[in-house]
Amino acid sequence: MTGTGAWPLAAASPLRDRVGAAALGAAALAVAAGLGAAVAAAPTMAALGAVALALAVVIVLRPAVAGYLMIVVTPLVVGIDRGRILPVLRPNEALLLLCGGALLARALWNLRSGARLRPKPGPVVTTLLLMAVFNSAVPLLWMSVRGVPVSADDLLYAVVLWKYLALYGIVRAAVRSEREVRHCLWLAMAAASIVAVVAVLQSLGLFGVPKLLGTFYAPFGDEGRLANGRGGSTLALPAATADLMIFNIALVAAFWRRHGFRRYPVLVPMAVLLVVGTFASGQFSGAIGLVVALVVIGLVSRRANLPVAFGLVGLAATWFLRPVIERRLSGFDRVSGLPESWVGRLHNLRSYFWPTLFSDNNFVLGVRPSARVPGSRELAVRWVWIESGYTWLLWGGGIPLLVSYLAFVVVSVRRSWRLAERPDAVGTAATGVLVGVVVSAVLMLFDPHITYRGAADLLFALLALMTAGAAQSSRSQGADHAGIGQRPPQRYHPRLAWEPPAEEGVARHD
Repeated sequence: MTGTGAWPLAAASPLRDRVGAAALGAAALAVAAGLGAAVAAAPTMAALGAVALALAVVIVLRPAVAGYLMIVVTPLVVGIDRGRILPVLRPNEALLLLCGGALLARALWNLRSGARLRPKPGPVVTTLLLMAVFNSAVPLLWMSVRGVPVSADDLLYAVVLWKYLALYGIVRAAVRSEREVRHCLWLAMAAASIVAVVAVLQSLGLFGVPKLLGTFYAPFGDEGRLANGRGGSTLALPAATADLMIFNIALVAAFWRRHGFRRYPVLVPMAVLLVVGTFASGQFSGAIGLVVALVVIGLVSRRANLPVAFGLVGLAATWFLRPVIERRLSGFDRVSGLPESWVGRLHNLRSYFWPTLFSDNNFVLGVRPSARVPGSRELAVRWVWIESGYTWLLWGGGIPLLVSYLAFVVVSVRRSWRLAERPDAVGTAATGVLVGVVVSAVLMLFDPHITYRGAADLLFALLALMTAGAAQSSRSQGADHAGIGQRPPQRYHPRLAWEPPAEEGVARHD
């Protein structure tokens, strides 16, 4: 039996097979009865449940589908509010649970034959785990010690980084070959191109796109925020849209550097769409992030033509999006010379957050996980969010969270810089990680970009693709596994995070 890119279901003894078949039969009857009742009570939810069940079966048989779904679907639905389509959850969170549950069911099935899970987190994952702990358990315990009530908002914010770690784990477990990594990267760029088109049309107010987005993508039901000349697109957050464009620009540049646009001519329209989409977001931070990204791309590629090419496209985009840019430039405060939005966020930090953060040594272990406070009734503002990423780190976890984030930046930059030299899809994913981490670290001066929906999902997925592809390359030396055929350089020895037993003729997948 040769490798096909998916784990074969593990073999078991005849007795175990009979027991397993009986259990599956009983479960199938229960599911059928439940679906019958659901169809009569709620046909729409029943249809969604049937689709979810079919996807789960496909993922069990072909785990890579979980990675494909998370990467291509998330940016298209992440801006839909909780409760708009599904109770409690956003659609991307429901997809996360579906993919994770299907992969877990497959892993449990394989355990029947003695397969072992050997999680060995490397430095990058270790720093992410520390960030998640310092943003959840530590501040919640500190609140209990101080006698501060823990709200539902605190609990929701405390699981944010854990959710991204779950996404990392799903992509890491699902994608196990260089070919599958390459497929994921193309899907990411294709989805980002769709987001870019919607953002451009929304920012220019064309074809009724703002009104169409209002059906599902209005933040907190406020459709007016979709017609302010800023392209939030399907992420419903303009700054996150700009980040998503920039991360994918890094992928396009990496493919362009390795293969040239003659082999993949579609890279040219993708590059134009992504750069224009960045400016369509109407964010000053997006323009800053694009400049930072071009500098990093030039450094890692050791070529000036790529940044120059993207820069020229950016200049053309400023002409095409004149209405958006003029509207944003007209919003500068005459006294400070800063954009009015920046003056407002500085006022909010001074009024709502910094006094509490820097009193009673709260910055040591943080104030609370929730990154927002109730707004002023006089100004009719329901919530005020922390619009400074580094303030958010101190607020949500204190010095330990800040230090763990800085450690994550250092570790991930060092590793992605080294892997970005590779000529395959792993090197392309590493370029995306390098640009994403550096841009996020710079833009954290303004907002908590490391947790921005859609963009953060892609960054954590790229981290998983970089790690999975590199680890598989180091283990499939001459194995008959699709996508990887050459022995990697000896300097690549990433730690394994997943190691099922080897089957007949199939290389061990990490």
